[in-house]
Amino acid sequence: MNVPTELRYTESHEWARAEADGTVSVGITDFAQDALGDLVYLELPEPGSTFAVGAVAAVVESVKAASDIYSPIAGTVVAVNDALRDQPEALNRDPYGAWLFRLKPDDAAAIGALRDAAAYRKQLDSEK
Repeated sequence: MNVPTELRYTESHEWARAEADGTVSVGITDFAQDALGDLVYLELPEPGSTFAVGAVAAVVESVKAASDIYSPIAGTVVAVNDALRDQPEALNRDPYGAWLFRLKPDDAAAIGALRDAAAYRKQLDSEK
């Protein structure tokens, strides 16, 4: 399972990447896309929406099930990846390139509280 070391992770299998402009990109992990199977629909948040840590921010649907996507940090949505609305399967092909939305964090240091790659790998090992 691919777990890039430069990203941070949640227990619920979202990833977060700090961008140079101070925003945080959010997506689902390789494990999540693999567990869901072929993705067929994606519901993204509206720009300007605000979320608390752990709030439902998006929904992905696959041929198997629908799954909520939780905000890994508190913040305001500043961008969504509209290209995914027409091609949700891009998440299956490239889960770390296909970000879902970008947040302006309420606290820039909050991303540091998320799991690093080693901790996330350990979580994956315990879920096998």
